[in-house]
Amino acid sequence: MKHLPKHLQPRWRYLAVAVESPPDAAFDREAFQRACWYAAGNLLGDPGSADADLSVLRFRHPDGSSGGEGGDGADVRTGSAGAEATAIVRVRRDEVTRGRAALACVTRVDGTPVRTRVRGVSGTVRACEEKYLNPPRGVVEERTVAFAGADRPASARGRRVDIELADGCAGATELDYPGPD
Repeated sequence: MKHLPKHLQPRWRYLAVAVESPPDAAFDREAFQRACWYAAGNLLGDPGSADADLSVLRFRHPDGSSGGEGGDGADVRTGSAGAEATAIVRVRRDEVTRGRAALACVTRVDGTPVRTRVRGVSGTVRACEEKYLNPPRGVVEERTVAFAGADRPASARGRRVDIELADGCAGATELDYPGPD
Protein backbone atom coordinates (compact mmCIF):
# COMPACT_ATOMS: atom_id res chain seq x y z
CA MET A 1 0.00 0.00 0.00
CA LYS A 2 1.38 3.40 -0.98
CA HIS A 3 1.79 6.23 1.47
CA LEU A 4 -0.28 9.37 1.12
CA PRO A 5 1.46 12.41 -0.32
CA LYS A 6 2.62 14.86 2.31
CA HIS A 7 -0.09 17.41 1.53
CA LEU A 8 -2.78 14.77 2.19
CA GLN A 9 -1.39 13.39 5.45
CA PRO A 10 -3.17 14.42 8.66
CA ARG A 11 -1.65 17.32 10.59
CA TRP A 12 -1.38 17.02 14.35
CA ARG A 13 -1.07 19.29 17.35
CA TYR A 14 0.08 18.15 20.76
CA LEU A 15 -1.61 19.28 23.98
CA ALA A 16 0.38 19.38 27.21
CA VAL A 17 -2.07 18.32 29.92
CA ALA A 18 -1.74 18.46 33.71
CA VAL A 19 -3.89 15.96 35.63
CA GLU A 20 -4.51 16.89 39.27
CA SER A 21 -6.04 14.30 41.59
CA PRO A 22 -6.30 13.46 45.30
CA PRO A 23 -3.13 12.15 46.98
CA ASP A 24 -4.48 8.60 47.23
CA ALA A 25 -5.44 8.36 43.54
CA ALA A 26 -4.27 5.40 41.47
CA PHE A 27 -4.73 5.22 37.69
CA ASP A 28 -2.62 4.50 34.64
CA ARG A 29 -2.24 5.76 31.08
CA GLU A 30 -4.86 3.42 29.66
CA ALA A 31 -7.46 4.58 32.19
CA PHE A 32 -6.74 8.22 31.31
CA GLN A 33 -7.04 7.37 27.59
CA ARG A 34 -10.45 5.75 28.18
CA ALA A 35 -11.61 8.81 30.15
CA CYS A 36 -10.51 11.11 27.29
CA TRP A 37 -12.37 9.03 24.70
CA TYR A 38 -15.48 8.87 26.90
CA ALA A 39 -15.49 12.65 27.49
CA ALA A 40 -14.94 13.37 23.78
CA GLY A 41 -17.72 10.99 22.81
CA ASN A 42 -20.15 12.56 25.26
CA LEU A 43 -19.32 16.15 24.28
CA LEU A 44 -18.68 15.87 20.54
CA GLY A 45 -20.60 12.73 19.61
CA ASP A 46 -19.11 9.83 17.70
CA PRO A 47 -18.36 11.75 14.46
CA GLY A 48 -16.83 14.71 16.33
CA SER A 49 -14.81 12.41 18.55
CA ALA A 50 -13.46 10.60 15.49
CA ASP A 51 -12.57 13.95 13.88
CA ALA A 52 -10.64 15.10 16.97
CA ASP A 53 -8.94 11.68 17.32
CA LEU A 54 -7.62 12.24 20.86
CA SER A 55 -4.68 9.95 21.64
CA VAL A 56 -2.57 9.95 24.80
CA LEU A 57 1.02 9.67 23.57
CA ARG A 58 2.93 10.19 26.80
CA PHE A 59 1.88 9.93 30.43
CA ARG A 60 4.26 10.84 33.23
CA HIS A 61 3.67 10.01 36.85
CA PRO A 62 4.40 12.61 39.55
CA ASP A 63 7.23 10.43 40.88
CA GLY A 64 9.02 10.77 37.53
CA SER A 65 8.29 7.34 36.08
CA SER A 66 6.91 7.29 32.58
CA GLY A 67 3.81 5.69 31.12
CA GLY A 68 5.31 6.06 27.65
CA GLU A 69 3.64 5.23 24.39
CA GLY A 70 2.38 1.82 25.38
CA GLY A 71 2.15 2.51 29.09
CA ASP A 72 4.00 0.47 31.66
CA GLY A 73 0.93 -0.73 33.52
CA ALA A 74 2.08 0.93 36.75
CA ASP A 75 -0.35 2.91 38.82
CA VAL A 76 -0.03 6.63 39.35
CA ARG A 77 0.39 7.48 43.00
CA THR A 78 0.11 11.20 43.55
CA GLY A 79 1.34 11.18 47.10
CA SER A 80 3.67 14.15 47.26
CA ALA A 81 2.12 17.50 48.03
CA GLY A 82 1.39 19.60 44.97
CA ALA A 83 2.25 16.76 42.57
CA GLU A 84 0.33 16.20 39.37
CA ALA A 85 0.54 13.75 36.51
CA THR A 86 1.29 15.13 33.05
CA ALA A 87 0.32 13.86 29.62
CA ILE A 88 0.79 14.70 25.96
CA VAL A 89 -2.43 14.28 24.00
CA ARG A 90 -2.38 14.25 20.20
CA VAL A 91 -5.27 15.95 18.37
CA ARG A 92 -5.88 16.85 14.73
CA ARG A 93 -4.80 20.37 13.83
CA ASP A 94 -8.27 21.63 12.87
CA GLU A 95 -9.82 20.19 16.04
CA VAL A 96 -7.63 21.76 18.75
CA THR A 97 -10.44 23.84 20.27
CA ARG A 98 -12.79 20.86 20.39
CA GLY A 99 -10.04 18.67 21.82
CA ARG A 100 -9.36 21.18 24.59
CA ALA A 101 -13.08 21.29 25.38
CA ALA A 102 -13.25 17.49 25.53
CA LEU A 103 -10.26 17.35 27.90
CA ALA A 104 -11.93 19.93 30.14
CA CYS A 105 -14.87 17.50 30.45
CA VAL A 106 -12.68 14.76 31.96
CA THR A 107 -13.77 14.82 35.61
CA ARG A 108 -13.17 11.20 36.67
CA VAL A 109 -10.59 8.56 35.81
CA ASP A 110 -11.43 5.06 37.10
CA GLY A 111 -13.86 6.62 39.58
CA THR A 112 -11.27 9.05 40.95
CA PRO A 113 -12.13 12.75 40.70
CA VAL A 114 -9.55 14.63 38.62
CA ARG A 115 -9.00 18.09 37.21
CA THR A 116 -7.38 18.39 33.80
CA ARG A 117 -5.70 21.56 32.65
CA VAL A 118 -4.22 22.15 29.21
CA ARG A 119 -0.88 23.89 29.77
CA GLY A 120 -0.28 24.61 26.10
CA VAL A 121 -0.40 23.51 22.47
CA SER A 122 2.58 22.71 20.27
CA GLY A 123 3.33 21.44 16.79
CA THR A 124 5.81 18.74 17.86
CA VAL A 125 6.09 16.38 20.80
CA ARG A 126 9.58 17.58 21.61
CA ALA A 127 8.59 21.26 21.72
CA CYS A 128 5.57 20.35 23.83
CA GLU A 129 7.74 18.57 26.41
CA GLU A 130 10.41 21.27 26.51
CA LYS A 131 8.08 24.23 26.70
CA TYR A 132 5.21 23.03 28.88
CA LEU A 133 6.14 19.86 30.76
CA ASN A 134 9.48 20.69 32.34
CA PRO A 135 9.23 20.56 36.13
CA PRO A 136 8.64 23.90 37.81
CA ARG A 137 11.77 25.76 38.82
CA GLY A 138 10.26 26.74 42.16
CA VAL A 139 11.81 25.22 45.25
CA VAL A 140 9.57 23.16 47.51
CA GLU A 141 9.96 24.38 51.07
CA GLU A 142 9.03 22.02 53.90
CA ARG A 143 7.75 23.84 56.98
CA THR A 144 5.31 23.67 59.88
CA VAL A 145 2.20 25.84 59.83
CA ALA A 146 -0.61 26.53 62.27
CA PHE A 147 -3.81 25.22 60.68
CA ALA A 148 -7.14 24.18 62.24
CA GLY A 149 -5.85 24.79 65.76
CA ALA A 150 -2.70 22.65 65.48
CA ASP A 151 0.81 22.75 64.07
CA ARG A 152 0.95 20.66 60.91
CA PRO A 153 3.68 19.79 58.38
CA ALA A 154 3.28 21.54 55.03
CA SER A 155 4.96 21.82 51.64
CA ALA A 156 5.10 25.28 50.09
CA ARG A 157 5.82 26.02 46.44
CA GLY A 158 5.57 29.73 45.80
CA ARG A 159 2.27 30.93 47.21
CA ARG A 160 0.67 27.45 47.14
CA VAL A 161 0.78 25.44 50.34
CA ASP A 162 -0.27 21.81 50.82
CA ILE A 163 -0.97 21.02 54.47
CA GLU A 164 -0.80 17.39 55.58
CA LEU A 165 -3.83 16.27 57.58
CA ALA A 166 -4.66 12.91 59.15
CA ASP A 167 -7.06 12.00 56.31
CA GLY A 168 -5.18 13.55 53.37
CA CYS A 169 -3.95 16.95 52.26
CA ALA A 170 -5.56 20.37 52.25
CA GLY A 171 -4.62 22.96 49.66
CA ALA A 172 -4.17 26.49 50.94
CA THR A 173 -2.49 29.79 50.22
CA GLU A 174 -0.47 31.96 52.56
CA LEU A 175 -3.63 33.95 53.31
CA ASP A 176 -5.41 30.86 54.75
CA TYR A 177 -3.15 30.38 57.76
CA PRO A 178 -1.38 32.79 60.09
CA GLY A 179 2.16 33.36 58.89
CA PRO A 180 5.25 34.18 60.97
CA ASP A 181 5.17 37.62 62.54
